[in-house]
Amino acid sequence: MKLDSYHSVYFIGVGGIGMSALARWFSHNGYKVSGYDRTPTALTKRLEEEGIVIHYEDKIENIPAEIIDDKKSSLVIYTPAIPASHKEYNHLKDLGYEIKKRSAVLGLISEQFFTVAVAGTHGKTTTSSMVSHILKSAGKDITVFLGGIATNYNSNFIANNTDKAIAVVEADEFDRSFLTLSPNLAVVTSADADHLDIYGDKNKLQNSFKDFIHKLRHNGKLYINNKIVNELVDDSFEGKVKTYGMEYGEFFADNVTLDNGFFQFDYQDAQVKIEGLRLGVPGFHNVENVTAAIAIGLELGLSEEDIRKGVESYLGVKRRFEYVLRSEQIVFVDDYAHHPVEIKAFLSSLKALYPDKKVTAIFQPHLFTRTRDFANEFSESLSLADEVILLDIYPAREEPIEGVSSKLLLDNITINKKEQCSKEQLIDNLKEKELEVVATIGAGDIDKLVEPIKEMLKSRYHVKEV
Repeated sequence: MKLDSYHSVYFIGVGGIGMSALARWFSHNGYKVSGYDRTPTALTKRLEEEGIVIHYEDKIENIPAEIIDDKKSSLVIYTPAIPASHKEYNHLKDLGYEIKKRSAVLGLISEQFFTVAVAGTHGKTTTSSMVSHILKSAGKDITVFLGGIATNYNSNFIANNTDKAIAVVEADEFDRSFLTLSPNLAVVTSADADHLDIYGDKNKLQNSFKDFIHKLRHNGKLYINNKIVNELVDDSFEGKVKTYGMEYGEFFADNVTLDNGFFQFDYQDAQVKIEGLRLGVPGFHNVENVTAAIAIGLELGLSEEDIRKGVESYLGVKRRFEYVLRSEQIVFVDDYAHHPVEIKAFLSSLKALYPDKKVTAIFQPHLFTRTRDFANEFSESLSLADEVILLDIYPAREEPIEGVSSKLLLDNITINKKEQCSKEQLIDNLKEKELEVVATIGAGDIDKLVEPIKEMLKSRYHVKEV
């Protein structure tokens, strides 16, 4: 399949974070791009401003004329998140259009470039954005596909200037999507049990990561967190594997200290030591993530000065330890964490940054299956906070499961200040509490509450600057 044989590309589910990055790549490269999505969002509005035509009703008559009139030159890309009953999808399928999953098309695009793929059950969005920014700030020609909005670029996509660019790709394990990729350099940040509705158990998930590692191109290299190397790597990778981590590994961060809300550290490997690096986003886990990104940058020929410039100017990813408000009176942080390991890393870092302040965590569980499968682990991680407010489970693609609700977590949270609350009652609930550090946590639609919480806190604590 040759992408240059198509003139028009139609996206079913264009507003998804991965789909929109692909749509932007095709638009940048001269294709006529259009799409459907269920509801307008800030992201779809941006896409429309960039010239991509989008509609929001699933009607066959809404499919653009250029798609209907030229089947041979039209490519249809869909996300597995769309329902099986989708009218437009089924109509185009019945007519015999070339229809591809998002992951398959990303694999085809990445084949054209020297590719860095970043995988992991958590940390992949941040690490891939770190790799991207360090390379971009050093003047490298790159094209980037992210699963989040990089703050430095206010986008999930960075366009290449030439066909000699380096592609940086977030490699998603959901639905085994990352097995369409064949990278030159691969990073694996983590392989904790997750997506058990897809995989069934942790062993099957880890086998999928092993399959991803085996997709490395000839002479490719693997950069893997030292905590999981023994679980995923066998003797056949001798000479191709580099380990990284905090305080040990072939590449590691050392002398990690807190400095006015940020993390300062030294990077070290067998050849290079870069002292006094200052990371512009907080979190022990982010120091570990940026260590992998630095190793990739050095592998691709960057200087120590390039590395320092990139690390210190990196601004993070939206909803990854994102400061919404920060003043002496009140701190408000928003984070996408939706797995117990992620929540533990986030709250541990938040407590380290503010050891003398009360942390109020507002968590919206994501998926009934994930809540059921990791109930005890969620409760343990959330118990790191001083106060927990649980919202109802965000179902996403799932139907309710009998006996599975937020109460499943509430009962085993070990701190005294814990409660359930509806989204509608949350603001009024918060107004009655003494607040010092507030954290919204979750991957559902909790982000829609961020602005109302922010406005309430600004008014209550007289915060003038965000």
